[in-house]
Amino acid sequence: MDRISEEITFRKLEMLLAYLQSGNLARASELLDVSSVSVYRALHSLEEGMRCQLFRREGRNLIPTDAAQVLADVARDVIRQMHAGIRATREAAGYSAERIRIGSLYSLTVATIPRVIIDLKVRKPELHTELLLGSNAALLEKLGQGEIDAALMALTEPDPALESILLFEDDIYFAAPVGSRYADLSAVDLKACANERFVSLSDGFVTYNGFLEAFKVAGFTPKVVTEVGDIFSLMNLVSGGVGFTLLPGRVRDVFPDKVQLIPLESRYLMRQAIALHFLRTRERDPNLLALSAVCRLCHRGAAAEGVKLRG
Repeated sequence: MDRISEEITFRKLEMLLAYLQSGNLARASELLDVSSVSVYRALHSLEEGMRCQLFRREGRNLIPTDAAQVLADVARDVIRQMHAGIRATREAAGYSAERIRIGSLYSLTVATIPRVIIDLKVRKPELHTELLLGSNAALLEKLGQGEIDAALMALTEPDPALESILLFEDDIYFAAPVGSRYADLSAVDLKACANERFVSLSDGFVTYNGFLEAFKVAGFTPKVVTEVGDIFSLMNLVSGGVGFTLLPGRVRDVFPDKVQLIPLESRYLMRQAIALHFLRTRERDPNLLALSAVCRLCHRGAAAEGVKLRG
């Protein structure tokens, strides 16, 4: 098997093309933002790697031979093909493609996701957005497997493989049908709800984990009659009187005439931190940089107004 000499590299071929285009070392070095000495050494190294003469020396000038012209023709094709290959590889990995795949919690589709997508479209009009909904656990798995490019979900345990950008924090409330016996309370003591029926999200949702933690503080295991896989079905069960539950404040305006969110007593206070997450290995991806900028502006805008950004 013929092996290509280590002296022949893409960078040196680029210097060869720059020299032939400009006609002298000084202008070639300006084109590539390197020193004239670097260009000269690269051309000399190419001759050694090719094992043939590429230039004739006439005083301080290097005159390209026919062999240099042949190598330059090949170099143009090789570099063009490599650029195309890099572009195709990055697109296959989702890097700087014409689409971005964003994962999200169901609850964030109320306001956060539409706002983020609109602002991203303004920033990058050519970018097509695909949205995938799921639980925190499911989105984390898809992010790790490369099935989505980024996820808007709860901030949990620190993960060194992930870059996370905070969007907002959200309090958890007691959710009851409008007009329930809890309607006039300023705060609900979960200990007084030991005999109530409850409905909840299934395991893997961050709200489910908070649900369990709150009842640990209350000192009893709630009677869960139904588990569902999305927060809107959960709210329908609450409005229908199937059971009570705990919900984040960002869904307050989904069914305001059917479901009431009532504060919990301070001992049960829980807060979810919602953030943008993506793999650190892709932190220089232009699409993710644009998405990050949008999320940072959302966070700063809410902080400047002295309010929490709701989902």
